Amino acid sequence: MLAELKALWQYRELLISMVSRDLKIRYKNSFFGFLWSFINPLTTVIVISYIFKSVIGQPIQNFSAYVLAAYLPYMFFSMAIMDATGSVLANLGIVKKIYFPRETLPLTSIIANFIHFLLAQVVFFTYLTVLFILNPKDVPFQATTIYLPLLLVISFLLATGIGLLCSAVNTFFEDVKYIMGFVLQMMLFLSPIMWVAEKMAYVTPRRYLLMELLNPVGVLCNAFRKVLLAPTPVNVNFGDTPVASNIPGHGPLNTILANHDVAMPALPIEWGMLAYTGALSLIVFFGGYWVFNRYKWRFVERP
Repeated sequence: MLAELKALWQYRELLISMVSRDLKIRYKNSFFGFLWSFINPLTTVIVISYIFKSVIGQPIQNFSAYVLAAYLPYMFFSMAIMDATGSVLANLGIVKKIYFPRETLPLTSIIANFIHFLLAQVVFFTYLTVLFILNPKDVPFQATTIYLPLLLVISFLLATGIGLLCSAVNTFFEDVKYIMGFVLQMMLFLSPIMWVAEKMAYVTPRRYLLMELLNPVGVLCNAFRKVLLAPTPVNVNFGDTPVASNIPGHGPLNTILANHDVAMPALPIEWGMLAYTGALSLIVFFGGYWVFNRYKWRFVERP
C-alpha cells in the first residue's frame, strides 16, 4: 500500500488537474454555478420543513436549519459515493491505454464533491446568519464548531473507503451502482435527518443504539447537527411506551401522563459513538483501498 501511495503522490498534479476539470465542467454555462450544490438540498429542506410544520407538527425550533445541518453531509456521502462508483467504468477507455494510478479516478469524484461540501458549509453559515438577523436569539456560531474539522476528516475517510471499494467491484459487477443507489436512498430515512434523534433515543434507546452501530453515516449526520447548532429542547410524546429510567429535570417517567408532549433536553455530542465511527472509517478506508489495489490492474480485462 505504501508503494501505491507513493505513486499517487508522484501523480498528484494529475489528480489536482482532474479535480479542477471536474469542478469547472460540472456547472459549465450555469448561471448559479456551485450554488446548485446548495440550492437543491435547500429546496428539499424547505419542502420537508413545510410538511412538518403544516401537517405533522414542527418538533423543534428552526427545523429547517436542524434538517439542513444533517442533510448536507448526507448529500456529500450520496453524491461522492455514487460518482466514485461509476468513475472507473466511465473512463475505461483511458484506463486501457494510459498508465496512471487508477485510484485517481474515484478520488477525483470524491475530492470534487468534498470541495462542494465545504462550499456548502460556508453557505450554511450564511443561512444561519440570516436566521440570526431575523431572530437575534438564534446564535449562528457555537463553540462546538471547533470540532467541525474532525467531522470533515472522518466523513472524507468513510466516503473515500466506500467509494474505492464500490468503484473496484462495480467495474466487474455493474449491479453495485444500483445496489448503492438503493442503499443510499434508504439511508436518508434511516439516518436522523428528517426525524429527530432525541425522540428515538428517549423512547426506544436500544433501537436507537443499534441503528447508530449499523449506520455510521447517521452518526456523522447527527454529529454535524450537534456541532453546528445550539442545543434545543425537543418535544417528545412517549405515548403508552413504558420506560423505567429518569428524564433529566422531570423525575421518573411514570409520573408523566401518557400522550402528552414533554420538552426533553437535546442529546449532547456522543463522543463514544463518534470515536467508534472514526475507527470504523479508518478500517473502511484502508480496507477499501486494499481491495481497490488488489483488483485495479485487472480493470483492463473488462470487456
